[in-house]
Amino acid sequence: MQHRHRGLAAVLSLALAPVLAACSATAPPHAADASRDPVRIVAATSVYGDIAAMIGGRHVSVDSIIDNPDRDPHEYQADGQNELAVSKAAIVIENGGGYDDFMGQLLAAAHNDDVAVVNVAAVSGRDQHPAHGEFNEHLWYDIGTMRRLVDRLAAALAKSEPASAQAFRSNADSLDTDLARLQRREEALKARYAGTPVAITEPVPLYMLDALGLRNRTPAAFSTAVEEDRDVAPTVLRATLELYRSGGVALLAYNPQTGGPQTEAVLKAARDAGIPTVPFPEVMPPGSHYVPWMTDTLDAVEKGLER
Repeated sequence: MQHRHRGLAAVLSLALAPVLAACSATAPPHAADASRDPVRIVAATSVYGDIAAMIGGRHVSVDSIIDNPDRDPHEYQADGQNELAVSKAAIVIENGGGYDDFMGQLLAAAHNDDVAVVNVAAVSGRDQHPAHGEFNEHLWYDIGTMRRLVDRLAAALAKSEPASAQAFRSNADSLDTDLARLQRREEALKARYAGTPVAITEPVPLYMLDALGLRNRTPAAFSTAVEEDRDVAPTVLRATLELYRSGGVALLAYNPQTGGPQTEAVLKAARDAGIPTVPFPEVMPPGSHYVPWMTDTLDAVEKGLER
């Protein structure tokens, strides 16, 4: 049986060492303004908490529920402390799309009628019920959606604290400039590498890979099974492993927060064949910030494609 290993902090740390080394470009949020209470924000994950903190600066207090690689948003069980935080929040940021159902449970239990809920899946404008396949809820790898989220959060914060609206807008514009730069980087890489075959262990990185014009050759039956925490048929596993043995892909984009015999076999096959492997975790590495994290992820993809 395929098992999702959530105690992989050490492995993740090693896999992401180049990423963490360059994650000091974005300053941490300032302390709350002593002259007024900060706007309280609860985010489902540290990705959205970091973005909210960059926009809100010293005017906000942010609580990120999923903030380390050992917690799985798909399986997380909320506790009383989380419920208390949501009950006092002015803004709650949830991923949506079935990714963090615990947030809906918290909102229902908190009875906070005044809270503004920002649902990232809704903000994305993407079809959450596609006719073919399933909705990819890993929206933080979609830079366009993150730009829309920045605008939505700036508006929500301005409504919550009108006196600081100009500061929120200024911070949002600065962050949007950084995100636009990331999109231009994606476009430049697409111009060079569009159509290049790559592989995945599960759909986590697909938004970014699609933005780069890369062609995912992984059998859908394999990546879907890994995401759903179940084994694949032996024939599917053999077809997947053959991608690496035959040199049919340029790199493997994998989720380092999940593991099991079959995904480990895929990683081994890629490394044995000398195919670069690039980590795409679901939770932002501790101590990191969103923009440098995405920058280093693009660096790692480019390096892999250049080999």
